[in-house]
Amino acid sequence: MAVRTLINGAPIEVVPALDRGLAYGDGLFESIRFVGAVAPLWSRHMQRLALSCERLRLPVPDPAQLWREALDVSRGMTQSVVRITLTRGIGERGYALPLLPQPTRIVAAFAPPQLSEEVYSNGVRVRLCDIRLAEQPLLAGMKHLNRLEQVLARAEWNDPAIAEGLLCDSHDRVISATMANLFALVDGVLLTPAVDRCGVAGVARAEVLATCPLAQVDTLTLDAVLEASEVFLSSSVRGILPVHSLGERVYATGAVTRQLQQHWHNLGFSMEQGG
Repeated sequence: MAVRTLINGAPIEVVPALDRGLAYGDGLFESIRFVGAVAPLWSRHMQRLALSCERLRLPVPDPAQLWREALDVSRGMTQSVVRITLTRGIGERGYALPLLPQPTRIVAAFAPPQLSEEVYSNGVRVRLCDIRLAEQPLLAGMKHLNRLEQVLARAEWNDPAIAEGLLCDSHDRVISATMANLFALVDGVLLTPAVDRCGVAGVARAEVLATCPLAQVDTLTLDAVLEASEVFLSSSVRGILPVHSLGERVYATGAVTRQLQQHWHNLGFSMEQGG
């Protein structure tokens, strides 16, 4: 897999062994979908990154510099995913914060995931994961570097026909998929789980909530999801993915899902290849 990388603006691919991102997962990341030199959700990514930096007491990077580097690494690619990783940088051994942190800034461009038109038309199969997300309000919502819960969840299956896993918290409340947020149309109301105690406040989720002002953020049980008339996943990289089935429950792709897919298309994303 060819990857173009800049580390602190230099075309290198080596991070110091004492970087706190490697040692402690002390940092954040954003995965941003580009169409040529355009990133329709860039401002939302920068907003989340800035707010998360403040919460983690990290210096906020210059968005203009990040934009220049993102364009540099994705130059010539008609479709790409630019990952921006920000760590607290090199520090002495121990958990104490460095007095004068010098963050490490990694900007890399990847080819987008290849998803067919059929996936966007008919939806994906989803399974219920055994692992439960731990509650930590101080970290909830952020795209921090510790993704071990998601790694272990994804290790629960190897069936290529299953595209995603549904994650619940320790109280069996539905939170998200492993790589996407979840929406369900229940009794005519579009619902998405709260992510103030665990989970990620996705950029695509924020776009859906802004587009559908009547949508509600609320507790969502597994029974409610199983009884929903429509279920879809939102991802800044993959867009709006209908859920075809959750276990034995089969869903039809409904009007709300189709309207949001059209909104994604109107933003500038294609309906295939992760749009």
